[in-house]
Amino acid sequence: MLGVVIENVLLRDLQLPDTLKQAIEAKQQAQQEAQRMEFVLQREKQESERKRVEAQGIKDFQNIVTEGISAKLLEWKGIEATIELARSNNAKVVVVGNTKTGLPLIFSGDK
Repeated sequence: MLGVVIENVLLRDLQLPDTLKQAIEAKQQAQQEAQRMEFVLQREKQESERKRVEAQGIKDFQNIVTEGISAKLLEWKGIEATIELARSNNAKVVVVGNTKTGLPLIFSGDK
């Protein structure tokens, strides 16, 4: 039996039905939308992680500062502030009477 074997055929100007074209385009759009949503989710996860790291840094800072603050340090800072206020040119009145530390509640004096 004698026959022809076709190994390659070049098709030119192939026209697909409109419904098939629309189905292909819809599938491509759906794939692009899915990729876009994956990108958005990844970006949001990265932002969430950034905020978590920032919050941990703030917490660590607050813990360090809190450990370093004592009642004696606060009292000393109050004394320093009182001295600076007493040296101010705007000072006019002194009200003394914080019963716990003896520091002025309001200090204003005139030079």
